[in-house]
Amino acid sequence: MSESKATRLEREVTDGGAEVAILTFANAPLNLFDQAMFDSLVGDIAALAARPPRAVLLRAEGKVVSGGVDVHVFDGLSVEQGAELWRTLFAQIIHPLEALPCPVVFAAHGLTLTAAFEIALACDIILAAPKARFGLVETVVGLTPSMGGPQRLAERAGSGRAREFVMTGDLYDAATMADWGVVNAVHEDVDTAARQLTHRLAQGPTRAHAATKQIVAAWRSGGVAHADSVTPQVSGVLFDTEDLRGAVRSFLEVGPGKATYTGR
Repeated sequence: MSESKATRLEREVTDGGAEVAILTFANAPLNLFDQAMFDSLVGDIAALAARPPRAVLLRAEGKVVSGGVDVHVFDGLSVEQGAELWRTLFAQIIHPLEALPCPVVFAAHGLTLTAAFEIALACDIILAAPKARFGLVETVVGLTPSMGGPQRLAERAGSGRAREFVMTGDLYDAATMADWGVVNAVHEDVDTAARQLTHRLAQGPTRAHAATKQIVAAWRSGGVAHADSVTPQVSGVLFDTEDLRGAVRSFLEVGPGKATYTGR
């Protein structure tokens, strides 16, 4: 019998005909990020990049989102092997996830530690259940989070809070993360809320959502001036999309909020 995958990638279609992808951490019981989990996730993200849907939902099954990284992954690594590990995880998980040309939603229903939280921070929108807790606890093995967590947390919450979060290694609840601007919203039934949001975003103007991500990415890398410099081209090409032309006609003929989108 073949060993089951540590993640599961499924595709479904909304009532409006838009394709949504759901990527689930399925590495029971703790969804630990061992080598099998990393390999499975890399393959799924490559599949998403090769054939992007119109929105993606990342979620987990089981009691927790993730108990963190299996420490065996770090055991015995040399300096160069450690550096190569992080280069690979940026190149094959974090950066391609951020580069997907569609909205990406992360749903945290429970404990979300280390790699799982760093992956969440690479998504566009994070939703959480009230009982969810978050932590970057790499200090317990003398390490700092190295899949982009500190810098992406600093972007959302400020550098002082990011340093506190990482240096203490404490766990922070969903309400605090929402107050800090890290979590976008807290929902009792976070899985349902996340699926509804993902479907809603998938039925929107996908090319415009991708342009929004490009503009924000330009700001992240070079500030407002750089974002301003790329916006005319990034936004300008939208005028050649079926969605913009159709939405403009719909607005003029029947008013706002009536347009439907195909992602083209």
